[in-house]
Amino acid sequence: MNETFSCGRICDDHAREAQLIQSSLLPPDELCYESVEIVSRFIPFSEVSGDFADFFVLPDGFLGIYLGDVVGKGLPAAMYGALVMGTLRGIHKCGTDTAKVLALLNARLLQRPIRGRFCSTLYALFNPATRELIFSNAGMPLPLLVSGSTCRKLGEGGFPSGMLPDATYGRHVVQLGPGDCVLFATDGLHELRNGEGVEFCSDLEELWAQCGHTSATETLDAVFGRQLAFSDGSPPHDDITAVVMKMLP
Repeated sequence: MNETFSCGRICDDHAREAQLIQSSLLPPDELCYESVEIVSRFIPFSEVSGDFADFFVLPDGFLGIYLGDVVGKGLPAAMYGALVMGTLRGIHKCGTDTAKVLALLNARLLQRPIRGRFCSTLYALFNPATRELIFSNAGMPLPLLVSGSTCRKLGEGGFPSGMLPDATYGRHVVQLGPGDCVLFATDGLHELRNGEGVEFCSDLEELWAQCGHTSATETLDAVFGRQLAFSDGSPPHDDITAVVMKMLP
């Protein structure tokens, strides 16, 4: 009886400590920098998440954004996600070629591979001076851009990070204008299903097309409000992470 209680107490303490460490790796709630506003939302499936995200100002004045989704759930996925984040934090200071960043990340993860572990990763750079968004994608859902009354997917995917040696990635450049809004999200949002098995992604694109005149925070509130209504309040079956980048007037 005492051993059972002690084990449960230790497991609870470890879960809380893992939550604390993971929360310290999350980006700020909001970043406003020159012509852009960025906000994020993070909903773990369990105590900790295999999803990760960050955004930051680089020394050259560019904005860096990355997010990812580790295969699996719980503490093992969260630990691998922390490894990927630490590796990315070191790589992104080496240059501005997003394709090379993901190729180098893939190579470093495969130097000491962990059996059964890999992750989808997207790395983006934004130049406030030119309003150019540059990104490369290693298996993440395609970003969604709403510009005026149109909504479209951006770029193409690629092999997940840490999965195959010598993987290469495309480099996509998108010219953004005032009011444009980009959604980056893990597949926990795109592949959300309701009780009838219907996927949320069609609702998501329709909703995103209506978000051209709202702030980044209001947009995320609308998306996650629709998500809750769509799922009838039931908890998600996967981690959900979303980052919204909104061009200011």
